[in-house]
Amino acid sequence: MRFMNEKVLKTLEYDKIIARLLEKCATPLGREEAKALCPGGELPEIEKNQAETAAALSLLYRVGNISCSGARDIRDSLLRLKVQGTLGIVELMNVSALLRTAERVKGAARKDEEAEPDVLDPYFDALSPVPALYREIDRCILSEEEIADDASVNLRNIRRRKTAAAAKIRSELNALVVSQSSFLRENVITMRNGRYCVPVKAEYRNQISGMVHDESGSGSTVFLEPMSVIRLNNEIRELEIAEQKEIEVILAKLSEFAYNHASELDTDLKVLSHLDFVFGKGALAKEMKATRPVFRADRVTRIKKGRHPLLDPKKVVPIDLTLGETFRQLIVTGPNTGGKTVSLKTVGLFQLMGQAGLHIPAYESSELGVFTEIFADIGDEQSIEQSLSTFSSHMKNIVRIIEQADGESLVLLDELCAGTDPQEGAALAIAILNFLRRMEVRTMATTHYSELKLYALSTDGVENASCEFDVATLSPTYRLLVGIPGKSNAFAISRKLGIPEFIIDEAKAGIDEDAVHFEDIIRDLNEKRREMEHEEYLITQLKGEASRLRDDLEKQEAKLEAQREKILGKAREEARGILQDAKDQADETIRMMNKAGKDVRELEQIRTKTREKLGEYTVYGVQKPSEKSNTKADELKAGDRVHVISMNMDGVVESLPDKSGKLYVQMGILRSKVALTDVRKLPADGNPDKDQEGRKGPSGAKSGGAPGGLGKSATISPEINLIGMTVDAALPELDKYLDDAYLSSLQSVRIVHGKGSGILR
Repeated sequence: MRFMNEKVLKTLEYDKIIARLLEKCATPLGREEAKALCPGGELPEIEKNQAETAAALSLLYRVGNISCSGARDIRDSLLRLKVQGTLGIVELMNVSALLRTAERVKGAARKDEEAEPDVLDPYFDALSPVPALYREIDRCILSEEEIADDASVNLRNIRRRKTAAAAKIRSELNALVVSQSSFLRENVITMRNGRYCVPVKAEYRNQISGMVHDESGSGSTVFLEPMSVIRLNNEIRELEIAEQKEIEVILAKLSEFAYNHASELDTDLKVLSHLDFVFGKGALAKEMKATRPVFRADRVTRIKKGRHPLLDPKKVVPIDLTLGETFRQLIVTGPNTGGKTVSLKTVGLFQLMGQAGLHIPAYESSELGVFTEIFADIGDEQSIEQSLSTFSSHMKNIVRIIEQADGESLVLLDELCAGTDPQEGAALAIAILNFLRRMEVRTMATTHYSELKLYALSTDGVENASCEFDVATLSPTYRLLVGIPGKSNAFAISRKLGIPEFIIDEAKAGIDEDAVHFEDIIRDLNEKRREMEHEEYLITQLKGEASRLRDDLEKQEAKLEAQREKILGKAREEARGILQDAKDQADETIRMMNKAGKDVRELEQIRTKTREKLGEYTVYGVQKPSEKSNTKADELKAGDRVHVISMNMDGVVESLPDKSGKLYVQMGILRSKVALTDVRKLPADGNPDKDQEGRKGPSGAKSGGAPGGLGKSATISPEINLIGMTVDAALPELDKYLDDAYLSSLQSVRIVHGKGSGILR
């Protein structure tokens, strides 16, 4: 279904879009289809065309450019084949080119084996390259003027005989040139009328018997065919006739071959032409960075960051716009050169392109309505020939719009009722808009009239919009702001350009006070909007920065956790080695002492005590496998004292378990995230050994924690008593105590060792 109102296609510059599409098509029939492309009014047809464009664009991105340039227009040749006529050399070459293109395009489309099926698959499946036909044509025809010798056995024999006859003629004439050189103008052999001749001086023409075929312009030279080669020349002529007849036989056989596949040729021509057109649409969408719009039967238009396709993509300012959902009329106001007309044309051109099956240069999920008619009254249409003013020309268009528009139409009006008395023009504009509103016509209009701003504010189903203008730079930003009426800025612009203040004040005095107040309200709204947009921008930036910092902290925490685990693992291995070395050394010492004659029973008791003490000695980070936790999440609260089993350290709960069952525990200066299953709650008095059997150290305090255990930071004694202990027994206790004291940040400690033999000191 085509639009009845084709004038809108030129008004909205749809023809320029078609011109760009023609540049993307490579075949004559593809360009014909593109040239005839018009917007459709039926949703199924629109969706089918859009799906083809989307599939072509996807294929272009996946496999690169697919050209149908070899698809020649063979419609005349097909008509000749239908009556079993013989095709010429060029026609058969065009048939071959068409078939080779069909094979290439079909192969290119099948490169991406993982591609999902789409609407173009039936076209590719319909292509029939008929390799046997195009290979036979290519074998027989070398160029537009040459048939291959091997095209047939008879042709090869004829050409061989022709070559032999020509060689005999040259031999005869070469002998003549040598013997009769004094009669010749030049010692050369030439061709005249397809026969071999020699250039003889005119005065000696009777000295050589033969037939004259031509003479020079001055008459001083005649081109004579000697009698001795006439028979051979006649033979060549006969062979040439036979050769031409054989070529006709070859062409007839090739044409018969093509006739047998005429249906495949016809299908290939139609399919390749349409694919060329579809790939042209895809290439245009790729060039414009366009996307497929979503069509709504309720005729709602929602454009996201739409860019007019005919403007410089580096300079054009995208617009966001909604029409037809909560309001059916949009009144756009603002200063001249502010982008109002561009916004109007963008909406109209997007609708035309979308309903024609073309993608639109806007963000994905932009929505378009389905309109049976689009009307546009845009630009200066003053007609000198018809003696019509600009106002009269516009009114003539509006009359036609009022007569034809209905609820399935989109109407675009630029500077509605301008060019006449402002008061009357505003009243007439409101009346026209009211009529279109009652008819439920989707309407977008631009205006300078303040009355239309009030009309939009006070009328249901009508919304204001404005094109932003920067008074500081006296330049438009071209941003479309829906919901905010525009300000004319005439006074501000005049002041910037140097109009004296007293003139501006006098002009303000001549304006109705309510109008001035209304313009001031608009100005304040715009200022507040800009402030809010700036604050929103800052908030977005801060959110992004916070998100980035959070990600960095999480990465850093994960990195530290990994490093901690690595260090702990290394410490465990080193501790195991140290303990093993100590045990081995103790065993060796006892054996040596046994050899020295000490009491065996006493030595064995010493070795047993040493093993027991080393076995009880747990290095920082080494988990006792017999210890397990049955502490539950609801039993813990912040501030509870707990024992971390894997680290054999006491600490204080800082956070409750999260969803993954992990919590933070502060162990002295070390804060770590541990699993709930690795934590055992300690009694309220903080004694880690109250609920388990411990052992008393030399100092008299229970020592259920690890050496250097950070959980003892609150109860560590400032001194340790080593009196009465051997060196082997005292050193581990002292190391443990010093580690605890260091991790507890004690400035000084007291070591009580006694006198004895002085070894311990």
